[in-house]
Amino acid sequence: MRLYRTAALGLAISLAMTACVPPAAQRSPAEISASLNADALSRQGQFDQAAKAYLDLATLAPDNRDHYQLLAAEAYRQEGRLEQAAPLLTGIKRARLTSTDPVLYDLLQAEIALSQHDAPRALQLTTQPSVAVPAAMQLRLLELRARAMEASGDYWGAARSRVEMDSQLTGLDNTQNRKQIIALLTRVGADPLKQRAAGMRPGDRMLPWIDEALSHMGVAVARPQPALDQPVGTLMPGDKANVREGYKMPGRVALLLPASGNYAGAGSIIREGFFASYADAARNHAPRAEVRVYDSGGTAASATKAYQQAVDDGAQLIIGPLTRAEVSGVFGLSQLPVPVLALNHPDDKALPATGASEFGLLPETEGAQAADHMAEQGLHSAYVVISSDDFAQRAGSAFKAEFEARGGTVAGNGTLGSGVNYASVITGLNAASAASDAGVFISMKPQQARLLLPQLRLARINAPVFGTSHIYGGADDAGSNRDLDGVEFSDAPWLFDAQPGLPNHDDIATPLPAARGVSARLFAFGMDAWNLVPYLDWLHEHPGSYLPGASGQLTADQFGRIRRVLVWAKFQDGIAHPLNGSLQMDSVPMSAPPTQGPPPQSAMSDNPPTY
Repeated sequence: MRLYRTAALGLAISLAMTACVPPAAQRSPAEISASLNADALSRQGQFDQAAKAYLDLATLAPDNRDHYQLLAAEAYRQEGRLEQAAPLLTGIKRARLTSTDPVLYDLLQAEIALSQHDAPRALQLTTQPSVAVPAAMQLRLLELRARAMEASGDYWGAARSRVEMDSQLTGLDNTQNRKQIIALLTRVGADPLKQRAAGMRPGDRMLPWIDEALSHMGVAVARPQPALDQPVGTLMPGDKANVREGYKMPGRVALLLPASGNYAGAGSIIREGFFASYADAARNHAPRAEVRVYDSGGTAASATKAYQQAVDDGAQLIIGPLTRAEVSGVFGLSQLPVPVLALNHPDDKALPATGASEFGLLPETEGAQAADHMAEQGLHSAYVVISSDDFAQRAGSAFKAEFEARGGTVAGNGTLGSGVNYASVITGLNAASAASDAGVFISMKPQQARLLLPQLRLARINAPVFGTSHIYGGADDAGSNRDLDGVEFSDAPWLFDAQPGLPNHDDIATPLPAARGVSARLFAFGMDAWNLVPYLDWLHEHPGSYLPGASGQLTADQFGRIRRVLVWAKFQDGIAHPLNGSLQMDSVPMSAPPTQGPPPQSAMSDNPPTY
């Protein structure tokens, strides 16, 4: 993969070409004038004309012939005519070049070598320890080195070089580079990657990339809970203006959700949660962005159109779209001129590019955190019983990977069918004589859980049971849930009013049906889509910082994904209660108060958003 001609790359090339201009004292006025004209042509992207101008300069100023001939070769490369650059380099003596010209010469020679399938030569030219490479040329050097290593069969080395490039790229360049890293690591192979990971120290920058590659290969990867070191919104000590750390509210926000089709219902619930939290911000006298809602349409094409319209309308942050296809469409744009907080993950599991974030309710999160929770309680053996639903299968795979990474053993597995008699599944577990340090992990719908638990007890399986949020219908139903007594499960803290600083759940759910029952989790998700707005940049820039949200405690990983840490609850007398100590109970206002004046009026209060 070659880098696209992004503005950043163009700037690097411009710096590379102008940093080595001969001193004015050594040039005639005619040469200076012609040089400025050639440079201008290059900056305007007229590379063919620039190359000819530099060649004319090489004739006009023979003392600087090698310098101008080099710039002509570089201009032809920029035009995509590498075959015309190669002959020009043969007439240049590297020893006569000064300043950064020798580095540019080597980079051009390396690219020509790659075009001629001479990977060893390209690798030699891009791995010279004695050559100091200017910062403006580092990115180009790394990309050529990665290509040379890949052509030489060193996929690991090529991936490492591209990881070095990651933080310097934006837009489609960043997206394509990240895809290339995963592709290269995939070619290394699962077992060699696991061996390398086992020998790395914690914090090695390649470890997250290895996990991503293994995940793309279908290998279940351990996902330990993120570190939660410091809540956002901490009041700055000694600040009389009452400013909260990390708070930055954009002026205009766009919300992209489907208004029709299969996902219109989910979009409506998220929208209600979003604006419920938006309205609650006024309680803290917080400045609020002007918000406009757009119909994302449910397809990649319609979501892309909605994104571009929001950009044209002056949005400074775009929340959404919602479906995987829509997210794939937006993430596939060559540039994202306005930052995005997508409310799902793309179809191809591609990593978000610079300027993009992902936020979703992933069952893998719940499975992995159940494994951590059981391990922390001293349980070393687990029996896994899940339904055939996609969410349960994903949660089960994540549980197994994390539990085994914590030193535990999955002693038995079972998948529930469509019937109501689970005797054969329970018998297959061989859990009647389970050790005292064993537990049962379940992920299924409430109706299945209510049928399973009495049958487990009948089979004299008395190990503690832990589940995902899917076993809870989101509302108190003591009569139906009494069979679930003793079961612990992870869930969104807002459902239990377990996170101070948020509006009371019942106060919202009473007038708004969308905040009740199973839809309450999507409602909380929508609340956090708004709650993240003023703190999104801070979370990305400060690892370990987190937002105490409605759907969990939220933090950002290095790839721009928002990760959740959930609260644990337990059924007692058929009622679900949050467990003490299962969540860091920080009371942080979701929005910071303004330094002065009343909150500005929003688009919602005066003109309700329309599709």
